[in-house]
Amino acid sequence: MNKLISTNPAKDYQKIGEVVISSLSEIKEKVKLANQSKKIWKDLGVKERTKRLSPLYQLTEKKKNEIAMLITKEIGKPIKEAIDDIDWDLTYFKWYLENSEKYLGEEITHRNGATLHKVIYEPIGTAASIVPWNFPYGNFLWGVIPNLIAGNPVVFKHSEECPLTGKLIEKIMDELNLPKGIFSEVYGDGKVGEQLVNQDINLIWFTGSSKVGKRLYEIAGRKFVKAILELGGSNPAVIFGDANINEITNKLYYKRFLNCGQVCDAVKRLVVHESVFDETVRQLKRLIESKKVGDPENTKTDIGSLVAKRQLELLESQVKDAIDKGAKVVTGGKKPEGLKGAYYLPTILTNIKKNMRVWKEEVFGPVLSVVSFNTEQEAINLANDTNYGLGAEIYTKDQKRALRVSSEIEAGTINVNKGNHWLPCNPFGGYKDSGIGREHGRWGFQELCQIKNIAVG
Repeated sequence: MNKLISTNPAKDYQKIGEVVISSLSEIKEKVKLANQSKKIWKDLGVKERTKRLSPLYQLTEKKKNEIAMLITKEIGKPIKEAIDDIDWDLTYFKWYLENSEKYLGEEITHRNGATLHKVIYEPIGTAASIVPWNFPYGNFLWGVIPNLIAGNPVVFKHSEECPLTGKLIEKIMDELNLPKGIFSEVYGDGKVGEQLVNQDINLIWFTGSSKVGKRLYEIAGRKFVKAILELGGSNPAVIFGDANINEITNKLYYKRFLNCGQVCDAVKRLVVHESVFDETVRQLKRLIESKKVGDPENTKTDIGSLVAKRQLELLESQVKDAIDKGAKVVTGGKKPEGLKGAYYLPTILTNIKKNMRVWKEEVFGPVLSVVSFNTEQEAINLANDTNYGLGAEIYTKDQKRALRVSSEIEAGTINVNKGNHWLPCNPFGGYKDSGIGREHGRWGFQELCQIKNIAVG
């Protein structure tokens, strides 16, 4: 019997617990049960489905501290961040519950005498939902709850990096007493995920790396089923010369270093006008060096560990490549002293060249590359010089320029100055290698449906 071993990356990889890896026969059985439950769940209607799911909100609030501490132990996220994350996750869950009927109810498209045309939103069918470890509870809510509200039974797989959190989620979901087969969970690494999507499913919902997303898209194409993919990012933040650096430094810090930099939508490349380049770097360096790196279970810790040793080794190799090719380390650039585990100091790199891995690849850790520009067109070219297109930031007092540059940057979301796209009513997704489809808002609900037109005359 093969097992997933959960270890604590912030405590020298001490074992926390273990979970049995799902066998192929178990995966097949759970998909079979999901398919058998499709009509039962569909026939309940969106109002009743939403009602059946709503107790999860109170259960999450009740178990918030337990969930948060387990997340902290499994992935190294500071406990205060883990608690804040769940509070934030619940704002999305609440929005789903309050808006499901509004956006999944039937719509009249044409009426003329006895003629009536309407659109109805029907479930697609059984969904395989596969999510990553960086926001363990939020990723579960995003990948499962809208699907269930839309009427799609879900077979869910969480990351192998947080299997105990996955088990706790399954235990909490069991308290809802949903019909058999509506929600189930499988455990394992990418092999288990691939076995799952090769079963008789109707939809793949995936958040994770672009490499895996493309693989899943190939499978979806062969099966001729829909795939909704939220993939990697290498977001640029463009700072023009008229920006107030004092006002934006704190936001830039959180946009890059939240969750130890392990965020798909994080700012990973800072594109700064040459007139404010030195001041921007100086202020960020001062702020970063004031933060406490350490035990994530300590409420005073600002930056915990990376999720795993493999993630640390990847980050070290990316930074070494940059240094070998001439990058300058402004701060950080190494592991902190006296801490055993997957720790890495928050880092700023300058003198970046386009052949460096930190520029070309997604950097999933606390490393920020900073480059300068002179003209607006140069800034746009640098921002778009990536295979990714998840999001971007623009900082300028010139609103016309902000809108002009926003229209030129190839990304699914753009934040201007104090703007923050993270509201559950807004769509989220990317261009290019950052994915296909959108989550959240009415767009996210309707992505999960068959859209049927009925014309009565």
